[in-house]
Order: sequence, then structure tokens, then C-alpha cells
Amino acid sequence: MLGQRESVRRMSERISLVVCDGDETGQELLDEALRVFAPGVLPVDIDLIRFDLSLPERQRTQNGVVHEAAAAMVDTGLGLKAATITPTEIGSVGSPNRILREGVGGSVIVRTGRRIPGVIPIVPVVNPIVVVRMAVGDAYGAAEGREGAPDTVGESAWRTERIDRGTCRAVAEYSFRTAHHIGGCVYGGPKWTVSPVYEGMLKEEMDAASARHPDVPYRPTLIDAAYAGLLTEGDDQTLVIPALNRDGDCLSDLVLAMFGSIAGAESVLLSLDDDLQPKVAMAEAPHGTAPSLMGKNVANPMAMLLACAAAMDHAAMRGHAGAAEAATAIRQATLGAAADGIRTFDLGGGATTSGVVDEVIRRLTGTVHD
Repeated sequence: MLGQRESVRRMSERISLVVCDGDETGQELLDEALRVFAPGVLPVDIDLIRFDLSLPERQRTQNGVVHEAAAAMVDTGLGLKAATITPTEIGSVGSPNRILREGVGGSVIVRTGRRIPGVIPIVPVVNPIVVVRMAVGDAYGAAEGREGAPDTVGESAWRTERIDRGTCRAVAEYSFRTAHHIGGCVYGGPKWTVSPVYEGMLKEEMDAASARHPDVPYRPTLIDAAYAGLLTEGDDQTLVIPALNRDGDCLSDLVLAMFGSIAGAESVLLSLDDDLQPKVAMAEAPHGTAPSLMGKNVANPMAMLLACAAAMDHAAMRGHAGAAEAATAIRQATLGAAADGIRTFDLGGGATTSGVVDEVIRRLTGTVHD
């Protein structure tokens, strides 16, 4: 009877992680990174629930597989996604990211630029920069069309964008809570002077969140000035930047590149409950599918490895024993390998993709079992 109870207890501690396969080099990086979840590498038991989100399967199912993956993430609360192709043809299957975000009720995307050990950043930044971006609405999924005779100077294009106060509030509040937790300053914002009605809604919620968190430094700055400020104002404290969906997409790529590589950090989509606490988290590498690197074993796996660590962070928040230790171990092993010069070409090294992951696993098994 004792053995049966122990078996039930261990099964209850297993982590169910929804894994979304992708395309091209994105899939290769996911397969490499998933090696850290192999039995015996980490002090946790993980069940991988896999969905094929490759472009051919999305086309075959008319995005049905994407909706199934989103539903599974709602059930488990945890997801991990490879980079996927978004076709540009009008009337095609479109972006799986938008479907996933809407399917899980995602409102916030968090991307953190941080120093990569052993890598000199492009600009003199030291402290982390956290971009808290709207996950839905704005330019993504907006109704659009064209009017007038095609290919003439009179032809025009239009787009109808929308944001809602709930998403603005989630982005603003999460930004201030994050800044409070890490000792940072809330910086930046939308272009509220040009668009006081539309973009001003986010600024209103930022101001309201500041009133609720008077202990958090607050420097609202127009988005264009914020871009310039990141490059020219120095780096005396950690910054947390709330942003509209489109602004945040562009801004996060810039921030990650400032630290050395867009493949140097993870991205986390969050669905928040009524108290604005995470209830679904999907981690991914924010870079694209890098078709030119496919099959060459040279792409940087760091972002995908750190996405695995982020998934374990959120598993720990859900009460899974050993998950916090697993997250810390993956992060330390990944950054430690970089510090010791085991880096891919984009970070000035000569290691292969699999060689970096081999080193991370070597460090993990030593860290976990020593």
C-alpha cells in the first residue's frame, strides 16, 4: 500500500509540458534543447505533449492543430514552442503565434535582454532590460484592405487596429510588479502625444499603475525617444518597458541585439488570471526559423535552452517540486558554457549547436548529481 501511495504521489509531481514543433532551424534548435529534459538530466519528471505546428501540418489541418495545442496549454498551464514559418500569401494559414495567444487568453509577452557572459554588447549596457509587450491586438490580426485601382498612384491601403483596456491594464500592472520585484524602473511607453485616444489608453493605465506602486521609479518616455535613450542615455539601472504589440515586437528585437544576439534570450507569453497572476505560460525562442542555417549545426541554441529554463520557472510557480532547481541549473549551465567560450559563431565562438548543448548537459548532470 505504501508503494502505491508513493507511485500516486510521484505521478502527481510529474510536469506536463505542451511542446509545439516548428519549422526549419527552429525545429532543429527545439530538438537539441529538449535533450535537457531527457531522463536523468534534471531532478524532475517531465511528460512532453507534442503538437506538430510545422507549416505543412498547419496547412493540412487548416490551423486545427494550432487550436488543439492552445487548448492543451490551457489544461496544463505550460508550453514550449519552436520558431515557425508565417506564410505571407494572402489567404494562407497566417501566424500560429496569433492563434496561440488568442487561444490561451494571452495578454502579455515578456522578453528580457541581459548580459551574455564573455560577450561584449554592441552598446555599453550592463543591467537587464525587460520588454513587457501586449500579446494581442494592435497591428496583429487587424482588419485591413486596399482601395482604388491596383498598382496606380491612387491605390490606398488601410488597417483598423484595436486595443482594449484590460490588456493595457495587464501590461502596465505586470510591468510595475516586475520592476518592484527586480528593483527596476518603468521606462518608455507609447506615442501618446500623437495618439491620445488609441495609444493614450496604455499611457493612462501606466499612470494608474504608477499610482498603485509609488515605490517604483517611473519615467514615461515616448517610444521614439525611448529607442534613442536605450542607445545614448547610459545604463545605470534595470529598465522595464511596457509597450504596444507592434512597438514591443520591434523593441524587443533591438534590446536583444544590443546584448549581442537575438538568440541570446527567451520570450514568454503569459495568460493572467483576475488577480493578474500567470495561469498559462508559453516559452519560446524569439528568433525566426533561420532557413539559411538549416542543417548546418551552427545556430545558437541559447534562447531555446533559456526558454526551457523559463518553462521550469513557471512549473515551479505551479508547485512542482524540483522545478525551481531545474530552472536555475539550466540557466547557470547555459550561461556558464558561454562564459567559458563555448559559443556559436554569432557570439564570436566556434562551437556547433550540438556541441553547446552537449556542454550544457555535461554541466547539468554534474550540477544535479554532485
